Amino acid sequence: MQLIMMQMSQSSMTSTTQLGMPLMRVDAISLRFGGVHALTDVSFNIYTQTIQAIIGPNGAGKTSLLNCISGLYKPQKGKILFDGNHDLVKMKPHEVARLGIARSFQNIELFRHMSVLDNLMLGRHIHMKSGVLAGGLYWGAAQKEEIQHRDYVERVIDLLEIQHIRKQPVGALAYGLQKRVELGRALAMAPKLLLLDEPMAGMNSEEKEDMARFILDIAEEQQMTIVLIEHDMGVVMDISDRVAVLDFGKLIGNGTPDEVKNTQAVIDAYLGKDH
Repeated sequence: MQLIMMQMSQSSMTSTTQLGMPLMRVDAISLRFGGVHALTDVSFNIYTQTIQAIIGPNGAGKTSLLNCISGLYKPQKGKILFDGNHDLVKMKPHEVARLGIARSFQNIELFRHMSVLDNLMLGRHIHMKSGVLAGGLYWGAAQKEEIQHRDYVERVIDLLEIQHIRKQPVGALAYGLQKRVELGRALAMAPKLLLLDEPMAGMNSEEKEDMARFILDIAEEQQMTIVLIEHDMGVVMDISDRVAVLDFGKLIGNGTPDEVKNTQAVIDAYLGKDH
């Protein structure tokens, strides 16, 4: 475990020196529900081909921020500019997905009575062009398209090492495997940006180690930009290139893991003196 985490840390340190251009700019986002201010003037960049962590105490606004990015929430103020000049604040969730943004959820959102393979195939729906009739007949162009999507899903299955459960119903799987399948469904969308909301919540140390390895493999092999919310600070500091810290809806820290863990406001609000 220690050796693997050391390798993860070295990989992260290498990538932090090569930030490149921002894939997304979160610009002065404010979100409120009645008198409750969930987010207040939050601004930071998410850089191409990096792992960006978002951390903070419970109720800090982390999931609310992901919901704003994915179009589930509409902030009252600010912009979220993706891949140039696409303002996600003005878009609906399915439009955001078509731009190339996929996410997993803190609470597992899978079709429990469907197989792993079928759940992953659902992740390809935004890329499917054949109509319902052509798909039902399974002939010609529709058949070729189905084969192509199936091939892509099989590569995701291989990457996440879930070949042995590919035909099993999701509801019969252990919790850790269900979390891996949900990651796979998001990955099946072939996104430019992958949003992961507590992908390791409820896992034991071995499952967390596996998930951290898969996230690093996805970032490296797929050259994918990843944003993750995670409470395990050991994992966050080891695999992340950048870390943004929220507290009561405000951004109190943003930078490399070393920069963030030495920021006094972050220590006082979240990490504590013994970090």
